[in-house]
Amino acid sequence: MSDPDPICPLCLRPIPEDAKQSLHHLIPRLRGGKGGPTVLLHQICHNEIHATFTETELAREFNTPEALRAHPRMEGFLKWVAKRPPNFHKRSAGGRRKR
Repeated sequence: MSDPDPICPLCLRPIPEDAKQSLHHLIPRLRGGKGGPTVLLHQICHNEIHATFTETELAREFNTPEALRAHPRMEGFLKWVAKRPPNFHKRSAGGRRKR
């Protein structure tokens, strides 16, 4: 019997082996997070984080899955993506991030 798929701490859906996925540094590497805690996310969830927040915002305020999920834009994204299959992927709208 194989191990169950890991659960994305952002959208709380399983991450199947064939799903696009990546590690997210809870504190960005450029803001002192190199070697710090990481979480495995769906690639689409990871893209949405970086389309929404600056590195500074991630380091200061949004450095836990709970804080990320509580942000209004992320809440809307998570409601939308929850209706998609676990291996669903599309390009993020992006373009809104400020540096």
